Parts: sequence; C-alpha cells; structure tokens
Amino acid sequence: MRLMGLDVGSKTVGVAVSDSLGWTSQGVEIIPIDEENEQFGLDRVAELVSQYEVNGFVVGLPKNMNNSLGPRAEASEQYGKRLEKKFDLPVDFEDERLTTVEAQRMLTEEADVSRKKRKKVIDKLAAGLILQNYLDRKGKLTKI
Repeated sequence: MRLMGLDVGSKTVGVAVSDSLGWTSQGVEIIPIDEENEQFGLDRVAELVSQYEVNGFVVGLPKNMNNSLGPRAEASEQYGKRLEKKFDLPVDFEDERLTTVEAQRMLTEEADVSRKKRKKVIDKLAAGLILQNYLDRKGKLTKI
C-alpha cells in the first residue's frame, strides 16, 4: 500500500510518497497552489496518484501547541475533504506540529543548505517527515 503525504499551505503543497511496503517516505515535489483563488493543484496531485499508484493520503494537521485546531488546521481538513471527493481514497491526518521547524533544522545543521535553497525544498521535506511520522506511528499493518 503506497501512501501520499501532503504538507498543505496557502501557496504550496509539499508532496511525499511511501515505498510500496509502507516503511519509508520520500519527498517528491512542491506543488504551487493559490488557496485564496481556490486553485488547489489537484490535477497535479492526480498525475502523481497515478504515477505512484497511491492508495491513500496522509495530510499534515497543523495543530496549535495547546492541541486546538486553528484556521490552518481547518484549511488542511478542507483540503482532505477535497481529496476524498476527487479520488475516493481514504484520507488520514497526522499532527504536524514542529515538522517545518524540524525540516529547517535538518537542512541547516545536517545538510548546511543556504536559506534560498531551503525555501525551495522545505515543504517537500516537511511532507516527508509528516508521512514518515505517520508510518512509524501506525506501523506497517495498520495504516489507513
């Protein structure tokens, strides 16, 4: 079962996919979107779903530090509903608190990537972390 992880923002969606066994995630790309004008990049998501033979989605849920849901989390939930409607595939959500911070730390400390280059890959790396956290938490046999 191959899953697609998504880090949904207002201007971009970071995309990652799991291996076919559901053990590891790999960042794929960043899809530009325009939330304000209701352009959500679903045509590109559809191409990737077909290319990678995706069986379900894991959408990052940016909860507040007190575990409440704010406007960004609600926007992510709405994106998940759009995915379910368009693809008729299961959607699960993964708490993504601090994944972007972790991705930035990894890029600066471990990869020594410049600020300009970080901006081009941060959402893809965050999507990979969201999906990997989900895979690790759920275990191989109990996903979606």
